[in-house]
Amino acid sequence: MFSKKKQNKNENRKQNKKQKKKQFKKQFNLATIDFKKQLQKNFPYIFVFWISNRLGEYFRLSYQTDIFLKVIDSLNGLANLGTEPFPSLHPFDIFIGICGAFAIKEIVYFKGKNAKKYRKGIEYGSARWGTSEDIKPFIDPKFQNNIILTQTERIMMGRNKIPKYNINKNVLVIGGSGSGKTRFHVKPNLMQMNSSYIVTDPNR
Repeated sequence: MFSKKKQNKNENRKQNKKQKKKQFKKQFNLATIDFKKQLQKNFPYIFVFWISNRLGEYFRLSYQTDIFLKVIDSLNGLANLGTEPFPSLHPFDIFIGICGAFAIKEIVYFKGKNAKKYRKGIEYGSARWGTSEDIKPFIDPKFQNNIILTQTERIMMGRNKIPKYNINKNVLVIGGSGSGKTRFHVKPNLMQMNSSYIVTDPNR
């Protein structure tokens, strides 16, 4: 009996620990964070921090009094980077390291923000033939209130309720003699009888 109770207590503890871990992950959104990806993404800035930190230390420890000479002295200290792999913990050096990493991160951010926007996969254009869904917003539900363009495409005569779909209603039809300009465009639209018309035929 005693051993069973002990086992039950241990199982309850394990379950409580698992629940606490899940709650902690949900609270801090750790489940969705890809730590490997974040490390790869921020590793260059860690490297910049290290170099800047070492430069700050060389600058601080330089015996020169002139600032320009101190800067040159600290740059000369870069030759010793390999012999001192660990960063300095002095507040000034840490501050310089953070400033260096932050400056590089900002440069990369603004460079990426102002970069050219490449349309991958559609470098040669994205033009395509329109579908019935593309012209649907321009068509009036009542057939007689439209300008007939083709058997399936029409444009409403009045103003569209959605401003961005209000377009010019002028239509230019180009075709050779006998191609059906009058038969297939002018007459069908006259028979709509949805407005006033002035019809001229200069050739006759």
